[in-house]
Parts: sequence; C-alpha cells; structure tokens
Amino acid sequence: MMDASVAGGFPVGKSRAIGGLDVLMHQVAHYDSTVLIQGESGCGKELVARRIHELSDRKDGPFVPVNCAAIPRELLESELFGHEKGAFTGALTTRIGRFELAANGTLFLDEIGDMSLDMQVKLLRVLQEKTFERVGSVEPRRANARILAATHRDLEARVAEHQFREDLFFRLNVFPIRVPPLRERIDDLPELIADLVGRGVAAGRPSIEFSDTALECMRGYPWPGNVRELQNLVERLSILCPGRRVEREDLPHAIGERRHRAAQPPETFIPSDGLDLREHLGSIEKHLIRTALDQTDGTVAHAARLLKLRRTTLVEKLRKYDLQARA
Repeated sequence: MMDASVAGGFPVGKSRAIGGLDVLMHQVAHYDSTVLIQGESGCGKELVARRIHELSDRKDGPFVPVNCAAIPRELLESELFGHEKGAFTGALTTRIGRFELAANGTLFLDEIGDMSLDMQVKLLRVLQEKTFERVGSVEPRRANARILAATHRDLEARVAEHQFREDLFFRLNVFPIRVPPLRERIDDLPELIADLVGRGVAAGRPSIEFSDTALECMRGYPWPGNVRELQNLVERLSILCPGRRVEREDLPHAIGERRHRAAQPPETFIPSDGLDLREHLGSIEKHLIRTALDQTDGTVAHAARLLKLRRTTLVEKLRKYDLQARA
C-alpha cells in the first residue's frame, strides 16, 4: 500500500474509472456494511479505505489499519484481539488489540487474503457475533468497529483452492469495490503527477515538470507497480532533475526507450515484384490490435482507448480479423 501521508487524498483524477469509484465510496460510506476492496498492489486500496472512513459517520473515531500479511500468524490473534498478562510466554502486561483500538471507528484489514485458515475462523466468529475475547480471557467484549478489508488476491480462486473460507468470503464481500490499476485510468496521469510533485515540494523536495514527449512515454507504459511505482519515479526524478523539465532521456530505460522504439517507423523491404499494400497495412493493424489487447488483458474498451478508437469500431475490426477478446 502507498503511504497515505505521502500519496495524499484519494481519488486524484477525472477519469471515468475514478468517477465510478467515487460514486461507490459515497454510496457505502454512511452504512456500516462490510466492504471488500480489491485491486492490484500499489493501486491505492488503503487510500480508498481511508476515504470511506472520512466520508462515514465514524469519521471522528479512529482509523486502525492492520496488515495481515506482515504480522506472523502466531501473533496476529493477539494483535487483533489483545491479550491478558501471562496469557503466553512474553505476555508481561495486558495489551489492547486492534478491535478495541478501533472502537467507534474503522478497522482496516489489509491483505486479508493472506490470513491463515485458523485465524479466518476466529475472524468469522467476530463478524457474526460482534464479540471477541482477548487471548487468555473468557470475558466477551463488544466489537464496535466497522470492518473494511482489502486484498490483491483473487479470493474466489483461493476459495476454490481451499485457501480461503467461503463463508468468510461471503461475509466480507457484502459491498465489493474494485480499485482500477493505473493503466486503466492513464488519463489521470497529469493530475496524479501534479499531486505527487506538489506533495514532494511540501516535503522539501525540488519541483519538476515533464515535457510532452516524456508524458507521452509515460502514457504508453503499462505501470505494473501502479501509483506506487509512479510515486517512486516522481520522487527519484525530483532529486535527479531538480528545478528543470524532465525529458524522455531522463526516464528509466523501460519507460523512455520502449516508447522511443515504438515511435520509429519500421524498416520495410519492398521486393522487386512489389507488395500488396492493403494486405501489408492490414497485417500491421492486426498486430497493433493484438498488442493493445495483450496490454489490457483482453478488455475491448481499454484496448480501444489505447488505440484511440471507438469501442464499436474496434469490435468490427476484431470480427474482421477473427480476434478474440473479453467484453
């Protein structure tokens, strides 16, 4: 997850994907329904959770995040529910758990897909009965925290693999929200860069701006690390290029050179007996459509956006070339 103090508020941008996400956050914020936030690593799931909390009636209460993947499984129960003095070796004092710390607020369970099966059983009981006990105690305590959970994993697949309890999945998946990866909202790139540069300046780093060529290169990059990768790049470039414009040559090779090579006209040998121009151009078009589909996991709408085509136009070309894609 991105550090919310660094990455700032969310959402940043005006794309359709972010607009839809904003609508969902406002719709669910004022209810205590459990929300399951899914999306790739680095796309801003914790920022979505914080935004839901800030919009909710619990905004004056605490927002308590727990990374379920970062805490050893033998310590997670104590971390969530607390423990009594002497409950186990090393328990020298009584400790309040995250459920109690989040009372009247929001408990954010990050990377819930990595929680062990035995802890899933205990969490399910709390969600069903709204009570828990500290480790080493039999006294039931009221769980008065709204639960938001997040994962980068495909929980339905993990249920099928018996790695995640189906009953817990249904309990968490009351209101699912998918956070789009950066490549699906690339139109937000200028706003995201401006926001990250501004926060860098507030943190004492130099201001930078990007040339049109550099921005075009960044638009063509798939951003596997999502907004976190962009955040790291902006920070690095503000140190390497203080107070000046960032050019294509300043970008990492994977971003700058990849786009540079794609922009070069291909060298084509025309045989002495000529070539069928229409067939040759069709072959190039078919290759570019396949490439766009590969970059967007076969999603027609996103591939059409990359190719600057109407979706209906791309659908016609898919039929023409007998290419397969997702709706």
